[in-house]
Amino acid sequence: MSSHSYHAYHLVDVSPWPLISSVNAMMLTTGLIKWFHQFTMDLLVLSLVGVGLTMIQWWRDVVREGTYQGIHTQIVMKGLRWGMILFIVSEVLFFFSFFWAFFHSSLSPVVEVGSYWPPMGIQPFNPFGIPLLNTTILLSSGATVTWAHHAILNSNHLEALQGLMMTVVLGVYFTGLQAYEYIEASFSIADSIYGSTFFVATGFHGLHVVIGSSFLLVCLYRMYKCHFSSYHHFGFEAAAWYWHFVDVVWLFLYIFIYWWGS
Repeated sequence: MSSHSYHAYHLVDVSPWPLISSVNAMMLTTGLIKWFHQFTMDLLVLSLVGVGLTMIQWWRDVVREGTYQGIHTQIVMKGLRWGMILFIVSEVLFFFSFFWAFFHSSLSPVVEVGSYWPPMGIQPFNPFGIPLLNTTILLSSGATVTWAHHAILNSNHLEALQGLMMTVVLGVYFTGLQAYEYIEASFSIADSIYGSTFFVATGFHGLHVVIGSSFLLVCLYRMYKCHFSSYHHFGFEAAAWYWHFVDVVWLFLYIFIYWWGS
């Protein structure tokens, strides 16, 4: 039970969302397996709806605590900052495993793939086509989200809205181009270790772009509702940190998988 009246810390109220989100995550995994093996998407769609509704209601509660109830004190925000930093560190290690698999296979190609990289029969993407355009888009989005952050610090509400809106649009544009790239690909995830490492690494990055765009879209709504001030805007800061992490991962993907790996 919450007793923040007596100290600066926040003891979270009893909430159903952690349990419900865990059940939805299990349903999502099961739905994916069912889709892969039985080609039916009923459980997958149901779980996606459940995850979406849980996210909306859990975020609503956190926004209510931080914006209207004054529970997010300086000490609480310090804990939230460290939590976000550790989460991003865990994400770095998550992607490290994908790069490990890629370099393990590409630096010393085994005889099963013809002792050649990319393997024989694989036509990799032109790194100076859509991948370079997507690199420009993500770097531009990093600049616009930084612009929005500086606008918040200077209490410039209009410029903060403009910068954040441009960032969300660029994120959606990136996702659309990557989807088009996947549709036009001459190889699939089942085409040797190259296809596996390529689609797993870039696909999970694409998922992170979708998550980051959703995060920033929520911040855009909160910005419109004037939830952020120059001294109290950690929700936006966390989204900006996450977006910069997505930018940096893409730079490594572009340099090593698209350009060097091709």
